[in-house]
Amino acid sequence: MSHDHHPIMRLAGVYKRFGDFTALHSVDLDVHEGEFLTIVGPSGSGKTTLIRLMVGMDEPTDGTIWLRSARIDQVPANKRPTCMVFQSLALFPHRSVGQNIEFPLKIRGVNQGDRKTRALELLSLLRLSEHYYHKRIGQCSGGERQRVALARALAFDPEILFFDEPLSALDYRLRKTLERELKDLHARTGKTFVYITHSLEEAMVMSDRIAIMREGRFEQIGPAEEIYAKPISRFVAEFMGEVNLFPVVKAADGLEGQGLAIKTNGHGAGADMQPGARGTLMVRPEAVRFLSVGEAADITVSGRLHSEYRLGSRNQYEVALADGRHVAVEALRQTGHAPPPGAEVTVGWDLAHCHLIAET
Repeated sequence: MSHDHHPIMRLAGVYKRFGDFTALHSVDLDVHEGEFLTIVGPSGSGKTTLIRLMVGMDEPTDGTIWLRSARIDQVPANKRPTCMVFQSLALFPHRSVGQNIEFPLKIRGVNQGDRKTRALELLSLLRLSEHYYHKRIGQCSGGERQRVALARALAFDPEILFFDEPLSALDYRLRKTLERELKDLHARTGKTFVYITHSLEEAMVMSDRIAIMREGRFEQIGPAEEIYAKPISRFVAEFMGEVNLFPVVKAADGLEGQGLAIKTNGHGAGADMQPGARGTLMVRPEAVRFLSVGEAADITVSGRLHSEYRLGSRNQYEVALADGRHVAVEALRQTGHAPPPGAEVTVGWDLAHCHLIAET
């Protein structure tokens, strides 16, 4: 699904302070119409504080929040065309599924017949049969409750749906199913989704863009693949999964890194660096391979195979270098046999699979 890249919501210079503690520092953000934006970051980075401001549960200490052309930073949540799906779901356990879905329509004064028609439409949209209409929430499974919460949120017909870690309490298999369903629901409704999660896997699967938060600021915002492959800092590189990082210096004829044999031929990572400039060369484990005798790669390093970990269809290997550093190698299990633990090995990768993080 394509979406409009004009911002539906804009935050400009937003601060949030609690006494002497500043939770958000001059945050700027454009949320594009129709996108699936996921905000991730470590605990305490400001994710929940930010989403509470965006949905109207709190007011910023400073800065402005706009919904299209209207300033809304002092408009309460119940006056905004937005809705939040909480981790706890906040469903009414003593009411039926239909009553839960209809609740926002009831408080708006919609008549009973129209409320039921809309509730049944939403049950169908969330792939729940009509018989769920009279079912009690306590009789529903975790996944069914999740779908009811989504149906109730959509009953508001909000312009933006906010999600505060709604899948975190579910088991792995159900979580994976609902990830796909949420992505499909986003495509079918055309709504703007803003999603908070600790799970990088969730973010990578569902998002159009990912925003990485660190200490109350955005460290990087961009498409999932861009953030994974071209992080702007060591923090983002390490936060987005397993990674190999090597300090390097630009030399007259290429890059120099401790323990690395590098041939650049004037191209690829570091080609635009000035001599003497320092940076960090990044390569993901899946781009590193074991080299047999006579096999070449742009960058090679030798060490001893330290350990092997089985990750389902993939294996991850850890190669210990002489200086105490480790290099991670990842490969599909059916791609051949790795050397046994303790063996001397040479691993390598190509500059096309590297990314250089410049020092600032």
